[in-house]
Amino acid sequence: MSSNVEIPKRKFNVPHTFVIIFTILIIVALATWVIPSGEYDRVKNAQGRTVVVANSFHFIKSVPAGIGDLFMAPLKGFTSKAEVAGFILIVGGAFAVIQRTNAINSGILKVVKVLKGREILLIPIVMTLFSIGGAVIGMAEETIPFAVIFVPLALALGYDSIVGMSLAFVGATVGFSSAMFNPFTVGIAKGIAETPIKAGLMYRTVTWAIFTIIAIAFVMWYANRVKKNPKLSVMYELDQKRREELHLENSMEEEFKSSHAAVLTTLLLGIGLIIYGVLKYEWYIGEIAAVFLGIGIAAGLIGGLSLNDIAETFILGAKDLIGAAMVVGLANAIVTLANEAKIMDTILYGLAKFIEPLPTLLSGYAMLIVQSIINFFVGSGTGQAALTIPIMYPLGELVGISRETSILIYQFGNGFTDLIFPTSGTLIATLGLARIPFEKWAKWVSKVLVMLFILQILFITPVILFPSLLN
Repeated sequence: MSSNVEIPKRKFNVPHTFVIIFTILIIVALATWVIPSGEYDRVKNAQGRTVVVANSFHFIKSVPAGIGDLFMAPLKGFTSKAEVAGFILIVGGAFAVIQRTNAINSGILKVVKVLKGREILLIPIVMTLFSIGGAVIGMAEETIPFAVIFVPLALALGYDSIVGMSLAFVGATVGFSSAMFNPFTVGIAKGIAETPIKAGLMYRTVTWAIFTIIAIAFVMWYANRVKKNPKLSVMYELDQKRREELHLENSMEEEFKSSHAAVLTTLLLGIGLIIYGVLKYEWYIGEIAAVFLGIGIAAGLIGGLSLNDIAETFILGAKDLIGAAMVVGLANAIVTLANEAKIMDTILYGLAKFIEPLPTLLSGYAMLIVQSIINFFVGSGTGQAALTIPIMYPLGELVGISRETSILIYQFGNGFTDLIFPTSGTLIATLGLARIPFEKWAKWVSKVLVMLFILQILFITPVILFPSLLN
């Protein structure tokens, strides 16, 4: 006897960010029982930086992670990244106060009116500026607060949160990763490998320009599609709610007051101070958070809020970002677990041994993949240079790859995967302020990464075959 009853298909739901990261954490914990512990010797180089010594790897007594280590790792990860987590909460609270004055929404209205019919021009202008910042001064963490400005602006212009986040974050990350001279990656790597500062400058400038143009073109293409059909956005439902919360429709009717201008001027002066401090005094997250705390208080007073209003609004803003702050700790727990079990150096040693017997061209491609894998565990560009360059450039020379080419490969591997790796504090902090779930962002940016990876392969192939291109 047949039945006409249809069994409904179960819809696949992308796992929550916490589920994804904790699953990776469990895998790393299990890996500590399979991968033996080992380490390289480390010394200080001529510049005073601690670097690994090539060919010094040795196995040590294994210290695999137990159940207790697994469940203590999140707190340890949170503790070691407390500054980043605190930064997210403070900046989120400060921007909630600024938002309460309605200055940002009113300012967005002014921009929307100015750009009427030419909204798309915002994308190439802003992304190019941030790409230059990433390429020349290594701009990365400094882009985090801009998500709170650009996401509402993108929504008001008819785009989605993804476009708003991409303006600063994708622009700066692409510039950082393909930089003609990023002092925190290219500069450090050149110092370790002892190659001329100007070597490869022209080739890197060309690659930076092409990477930037391709990234801008993709975001513009996506933005146009979303504007024509908002339901194509992975953020459609969430953005609908966000528009209601921001009262963007009501803001379109509101007058731009002198108090709004004063609040926005305070914000711009504060951002200018941050950029100056980063360039002149090498400010980092602590100093940037301090400036934004001051901006939030000043903006609240200028906007007519009472001290109690400022305090209560600040708490509500910070509360909205607790999840993002917790993700920072949970993601860093992965790194903590791997470091405590002493398997990071073993992984690097094994990957290097895998590369050594390969033909030259395949060795270069494998080195790119290795650098990208290491970037999951070592998010710092300087830290990754100190760990991998002393091993990779001699290995490269053994298989016929020049030092400059090894540096270019490191540069690409160190940067582009910051667009998706949850161990990137900058990514998680920016997503938190943009209020974009990691799983939604990962779904969108994975397409971008495929395109960027193909470009990386295309750019390292000529210099592997013809090293003189980087002279």
